[in-house]
Amino acid sequence: MTTSRPDDSLVIDNIGLLLTNDPMCGAGELGALRDAAVVIADGRVAWVGPSTHVPEGSAHHRFDAGGGCVLPGFVDSHGHLVFAGDRSEEFAARMSGTKYGAGGIRTTVAATRAASDDELGQHMADLVREARSTGTTTLESKSGYGLTTHDETRSLRVAGVYADTTTFLGAHVVPAEFAKDPDAYVELVCTEMLDACAPHAEWIDVFIERGAFDADQARTILQAGINQGLKPRVHANQLGEGPGVQVAVEVGAASADHVTHLSDNDLELLAGSDTVATLLPGAEFSTRSPYPDARRLLAAGATVALATDCNPGTSFTTSMPFCIALAVRDMHMTPDEAVLAATRGGAAALRRTDVGHLGVGARADLQLLAAPSHVHLAYRPGVQLVEALWKDGVRLI
Repeated sequence: MTTSRPDDSLVIDNIGLLLTNDPMCGAGELGALRDAAVVIADGRVAWVGPSTHVPEGSAHHRFDAGGGCVLPGFVDSHGHLVFAGDRSEEFAARMSGTKYGAGGIRTTVAATRAASDDELGQHMADLVREARSTGTTTLESKSGYGLTTHDETRSLRVAGVYADTTTFLGAHVVPAEFAKDPDAYVELVCTEMLDACAPHAEWIDVFIERGAFDADQARTILQAGINQGLKPRVHANQLGEGPGVQVAVEVGAASADHVTHLSDNDLELLAGSDTVATLLPGAEFSTRSPYPDARRLLAAGATVALATDCNPGTSFTTSMPFCIALAVRDMHMTPDEAVLAATRGGAAALRRTDVGHLGVGARADLQLLAAPSHVHLAYRPGVQLVEALWKDGVRLI
């Protein structure tokens, strides 16, 4: 529901615990404030502080948070939301012992090519509504299930309607029709397909993995995208150690995503660069694979993000709270670290400074939990906790 316009001023007060993610606003990295208030004006955060000190006449409307916890909306920096078809049988087979490989992507490619634009759009709209219901206010979405010039372009057009930012992933896997000549497909991605897709995307991505693309192919594709004005990000080191992290850092990628298997050199590269390590625990959950070592990354000083990797094959979830719970339970992150990774970390992975925090001037993207603290996101897994949600100052829930 929508109860305000972005140009309306609003004070949210009686906040039991406010997490601003801005150490200048409150205690610790979470910038935490007790008994707090937020003033929103023109879709931005205009003031934060104690409820007893709200500036006189600063807002036209008041919302009582009822003592609940308010924190920034989640920034989901890795999603594959434009697709058709169902792979539940593949999931069931994996749960029965079949090992995961990259080939299942081609099943979704066939279904996506057969779907209409309206069908793809309706399905993505449904997924975005799901994501909003669990606190996500910023979404990235990739192409990658069309793998023809026509289907990749229309996928990005659909994604652009619903996502905050879009990524061209023509280099997801080599489609079946190019199986005997993958270099020809790389050439297609770098020329005709890229020319058609670049106007509809901000980013370019490559799946660097056995069964997908090698380092040399990835460098060629990423550089072609950079030459067209796209910014790089990379699927790296999901199924085993490999060159993905090295390529990501080499090209200045905003993020290296998955990074489940890291050598000591990979760790040093990430810690010494501004490439964010984006962890996708939904994929490990859905494939029964080892989880990334978040503790090792954090100890090394790498910037860590959490994202859903929503896709039909290996992580069919839109829930950032679910990923937070996995990160705390199975990747040994603290609740504070996991929430920071799901907000400020995701913003860093998208090179955004206006979301992921609630400092003055930030976009008024925030959520109210029906809980006294953010710890409940992991403490009460699977429970719907979002009581209210604002994006750019407009209430959506």
